[in-house]
Amino acid sequence: MKKRKLGQSELEVAPLAFGGNVFGWSADEKTSFKLLDEFIAQGFNLVDTADVYSRWVPGNSGGESEAIIGKWMKDRGNRDKVIVATKVGADFGEGINVSKKYILKHVEDSLKRLQSDYIDLYQTHYDNESTPVEETLEAYALLVKEGKVRTIGASNMTAARLLASLRASEQHGYPRYETFQPEYNLYDREKYEQQYADICVKANIAVINYYSLASGFLSGKYRNEGDVSKSSARGKKALSYLNPRGLKILDALDTVSKKHTTTPSAISLAWLLTRPAIAAPIASATNIEQLHELTNGVQLQLDKEDIDLLNRASAY
Repeated sequence: MKKRKLGQSELEVAPLAFGGNVFGWSADEKTSFKLLDEFIAQGFNLVDTADVYSRWVPGNSGGESEAIIGKWMKDRGNRDKVIVATKVGADFGEGINVSKKYILKHVEDSLKRLQSDYIDLYQTHYDNESTPVEETLEAYALLVKEGKVRTIGASNMTAARLLASLRASEQHGYPRYETFQPEYNLYDREKYEQQYADICVKANIAVINYYSLASGFLSGKYRNEGDVSKSSARGKKALSYLNPRGLKILDALDTVSKKHTTTPSAISLAWLLTRPAIAAPIASATNIEQLHELTNGVQLQLDKEDIDLLNRASAY
């Protein structure tokens, strides 16, 4: 399995990131360990989390996902085999914060939970436009110099701020964002393709997109309102995809998955990896069967006919 470089960094990843938002939420510690074991055993190495995961669960305060990953790495003694990506800046009840002081405090909390001396990929989770991009990058520069962070990335940020950050890095010698994490999938194409794709391609920024399966809609398990009503709260977002365009995409996925004797989830991920700049789509699993669907998908090779059909069905 060919690994892909994260931008201009030294980090190389297999083409799938395990979405750690499920750890401490829909996957308990024991299940999380099993999933991570299987993920690594299959040759994958990128695990994406955030300091805020999974604060939304009653009784949680945030950091639960990082703590599970840290405990697993210590128990398995495999820190050097895992590329750990985490994020900073999300709202912990006092608003989005990407100030230097905030980042330098919160990185220590993440390192402690991860039981590690360093973070491979540290990402700006959300952006606060009242903070100059230089201030945020100055914090990262210090962390890279101290050896606490290897590479940095960005997530929910406007194209203008991403470009401003890249300019600031070039002008001041700060580390630059080597990855970008947008929402991107077969259904949600327009925003990324119109606003970010050219920037990422031209600047050689690796894309590790989230909601790769559109909240489960692209798995094909939500075909009508009845399917959604039987689902957990997490599946309710799938309702917004139940429209003529969404159903057309499912039809195309059915056709291609039947041809390859696989699942719509697998085809959705395989399609993503044909897109420019995509290095490793992020997807979550809560059982081994789901995980195998994902890992099989990113090792599939789609032909031109498959790609054209999916592109036409999902055109916006």
